[in-house]
Amino acid sequence: MTNAANEKEDLAAVAHCKESYEQIRRQLSAVIVGQSDVIEQVLIAIFARGHALLEGVPGLAKTLLISSLAEATHLGFKRIQFTPDLMPSDVTGTDVIQEDAQTGQRAYKFLPGPLFTNMILADEINRTPPKTQAAMLEGMQERQVSAGGKTYKLPDPFFVLATQNPLEQEGTYPLPEAQLDRFLLYIKVDYPTGAEEWEVARRVTTGAMGKISPVISGDDIVRFQQLVLRVPVSDQVLGYAWALVRATRPGSKEAPEFVDKWMSWGAGPRGVLTLVTCAKARAILHGRYHATAADVQWVLKPALRHRLAPNYAAQANNLTSDKLIDMLIEAVPADKQYDRPAA
Repeated sequence: MTNAANEKEDLAAVAHCKESYEQIRRQLSAVIVGQSDVIEQVLIAIFARGHALLEGVPGLAKTLLISSLAEATHLGFKRIQFTPDLMPSDVTGTDVIQEDAQTGQRAYKFLPGPLFTNMILADEINRTPPKTQAAMLEGMQERQVSAGGKTYKLPDPFFVLATQNPLEQEGTYPLPEAQLDRFLLYIKVDYPTGAEEWEVARRVTTGAMGKISPVISGDDIVRFQQLVLRVPVSDQVLGYAWALVRATRPGSKEAPEFVDKWMSWGAGPRGVLTLVTCAKARAILHGRYHATAADVQWVLKPALRHRLAPNYAAQANNLTSDKLIDMLIEAVPADKQYDRPAA
């Protein structure tokens, strides 16, 4: 196939992606009121072949959003309710002894856990001890599970959408930074607007909730993930994402003064990969076959807020990661030409 034919096919795929995105939003609107930015960020994570962590106070429809998204796709879906007594094998699966009915011989057989599906809702992931949290790391990073000396591949597509509650921190196990870094996006779910909350009350109390029909398949999602890799990104956009991440590291020559003053450490190389990949995913969601600096800025907070560490002085001055990212946007110009550094 010629380059012209490939380009025509990709442009058609971008148009299909935009149409699918709009169909998913229409389906979700039957049960989810508002939360448009959250929905877009979740879909960006999925199309960028990553995982997402959603945080918000109880009652903001985090679980409903994820389960509704599963209904809008032809995908396998399982929910894991994380509790303090959940064991790693309850998530990944375990070897059990089974007896052959014909021969009477016994042998070990692996029984897959709930991780063996396309979409995982890891509900209240910070309610379970680190040992069980870590059991998901191999699946999230390598997309496989090791048990009994064997390796079992997870289905494709595969992604984890986890939720956590920022309240009631007694008896919880905060995710360590290394595991937080495995999540492509850290999405904050905020309170609805007054009009949205009114509509939620009207729908729920009158039984006016709609039904969701599946609109895309797993094969569609895999094709969109492959399309994201082919979306071109200019040196200008790549340089902007690179400069933003470099500027988050205290003690580096690229760091602004406020970074040295307020941050303990900054984002690693995954920060640049996340910004560029998610900017490209957002571009195709909106029907564009190129990423822009505006796309990078749009995904900046969910991409970096869990990869920055405000120091004690910043916390004492109520400077959160989000506020530091706002300062970062002001300090790093988007229209500057960033040249590739010498080796």
